[in-house]
Amino acid sequence: MSNSDDFQTKLDVLKAIPNEQVQTPTLPVDVFLQEAENLYHWCLADKEKLVITGISEEQINDLPVRAGALREAQSLWFKQRYSQEEAQRDWGELSPLAYDLRDELLHVFRFAYRNDAAILNRVAEVAEGSGHADMLQDLNNLAVLGRENANALSAIGFDMTKLDKAATMADEMADLLATANGDKAEQNEAKVLRDQAYTHLKELVDEIREAGKYLFWRNATRLKGYSSKFWKRKNSRKTKNEPETETQSE
Repeated sequence: MSNSDDFQTKLDVLKAIPNEQVQTPTLPVDVFLQEAENLYHWCLADKEKLVITGISEEQINDLPVRAGALREAQSLWFKQRYSQEEAQRDWGELSPLAYDLRDELLHVFRFAYRNDAAILNRVAEVAEGSGHADMLQDLNNLAVLGRENANALSAIGFDMTKLDKAATMADEMADLLATANGDKAEQNEAKVLRDQAYTHLKELVDEIREAGKYLFWRNATRLKGYSSKFWKRKNSRKTKNEPETETQSE
């Protein structure tokens, strides 16, 4: 089956994993996937012996399926993350223009409605607050306020199309901001599914590794295939880099 097929096969199982059991990858996903694939091929030769520890052939054959599901989930999450990075870049380019338009409208409105205390109070309310979301709401509020009281703006030669621009910018950039912040529901779902797929695969990987370590504790040749090379290398480097400590005699 393809990774997409594996993902669809496992989708209900992944979604059923309780939130409190879901784990976040502690090593690069591509490295973990390769180790899972290696483990699958390694333990095939030991499947008859693994049965006595409770590891069935069905479980062994489920390893590549779980791995395929994680590969697909990781790809979907990567796509969402890339979209988020693009949105952050676009927001960085467009948000200064939005802030500038908001400030311009406030400046114009304060002059145009200088003799109307009620509208000036509304303008003052719009000017309160801070932050990106507040700025976008300001643009929309000013667009509505300006359209409702267009005569004073026309009297000073204001370009009324800027009100349409403010409303459009508020609408479009709200979606952009949500994407940039990773607040959109589909982004959160993609992240959760990736972590659920990782958890599902890790559960079986850990189980098979523990069984292999139990069986081959005196067989170094077979034992080596049931450990993570990634963590072995990392722990080895950590040990080498640890400074020597002097012990003081009492």
